[in-house]
Amino acid sequence: MGDSISLKQRLLVLVIVSVMVIWGFAIAFTYSEAQKEINEVMDAHLAQASVLLVVQSSHELDEIEVEHAHSTHKYSPRIAFQVWEDGEQLRIHSVNAPSHPLANIDQGYSDSVIDGQSWRVYSAWDDSHEFLVHVAERKDVRNELASTIAHNLLKPVLISLPLLAILLWVAVGRGLQPLVKLTQEVAQREPDNLASLDTVAAPREVTPLIERLNQLFARIAASILKERRFTADAAHELRTPMAVIKAQVQVASAATDKAERTHALDNAILGCDRATHLIEQLLTLSRADALDDGVTEPCSLRSVASEVVAALAPAALEKEVKLELLADEDALVSGNLELLKVLLRNLIDNSVKHSVSGTSVQVKVTQNAGEVRLSVSDDGPGIPVQEQEKVLERFYRPMGTQANGSGLGLSIVKRIAEVHHASLQIAPVKEGHGLEVIVTFKH
Repeated sequence: MGDSISLKQRLLVLVIVSVMVIWGFAIAFTYSEAQKEINEVMDAHLAQASVLLVVQSSHELDEIEVEHAHSTHKYSPRIAFQVWEDGEQLRIHSVNAPSHPLANIDQGYSDSVIDGQSWRVYSAWDDSHEFLVHVAERKDVRNELASTIAHNLLKPVLISLPLLAILLWVAVGRGLQPLVKLTQEVAQREPDNLASLDTVAAPREVTPLIERLNQLFARIAASILKERRFTADAAHELRTPMAVIKAQVQVASAATDKAERTHALDNAILGCDRATHLIEQLLTLSRADALDDGVTEPCSLRSVASEVVAALAPAALEKEVKLELLADEDALVSGNLELLKVLLRNLIDNSVKHSVSGTSVQVKVTQNAGEVRLSVSDDGPGIPVQEQEKVLERFYRPMGTQANGSGLGLSIVKRIAEVHHASLQIAPVKEGHGLEVIVTFKH
């Protein structure tokens, strides 16, 4: 945590680096353009100086022998000129000019290297084509001027950069104040405080984050409420079989007749079986609630139905209920194989329990138009329309139900369908008679 860079520091570094890069490009471009302009201006000066020298020399050189012109300016040693009569005889030149021609051409611009120094030379004839003038300038003068310009540009940048960093630090700090406030508000909250955060005063960029946090708080609150309700319901449901078991054990302990004792112990064992079944259902429901949507695999509903029907057939035959499987197509769905078996097992078990002897329970697997449908239907008493939604709630058992159960079977089916993004539908097979539960999976 101590080694991590803050958002404020990251923004400051990114802005400063961006500004330096932009300024660097601007200075490089300005330097290049300045050097170009300096070369053009200096070349123009060379041409102008040669013209003036030609005009002056054409009137005076007839009377002047070879003469050296003296330097009068600090830049004079970096500027040189020569006047050649007929291009062959050196008549006048500056002190720093050599005795050989400054350029190998007699008209226009050229570059020369004299005594290890680079020179820019302009050459021209006078109008009578009698005198050839070479005017030269050392190139380091031009580079020095361009460097001076670049230095003058860079100096304010170096001075203003620390000031800019300070201003940006203050500005970014003020801009991030809503995040700091949000952090403090969340840090000061009690663990059980899941109220929504205020989005009214928040900046537009922070609002999506606060909205996502509020959605998370709402889901956590709903999850906690559901778990509390589930825990309370489970404790209530477990209290009954535990009380029954305790009562039957007490009866067996106090019984003097062997038959009475045996009957009480059988009831206690039956109570243990019911409690075990309830606990298994609770664990299955908990596992379904915790299922990760990403942990899925292709599952064949036909294979699932065949396996579950084969496992429950003996119990159905014992009650004289016929189990039928109608699955002509090998329909594949993406899901959790074990939970799909639990879903179908609960549906078949629920239908068998509520069916009368001599009837049948049908399991169908069909596939059509991008959907896979799994349905279980029976000839039992059915469920009234007004109670079809309630039977999907945990621990709910319709009035007048004779079959044993915990009231979790259909709620487990509903939860497993939800985690598989499947729809659940309950409908009567005939008018007011029988029940069909349909689970529809999307491809």
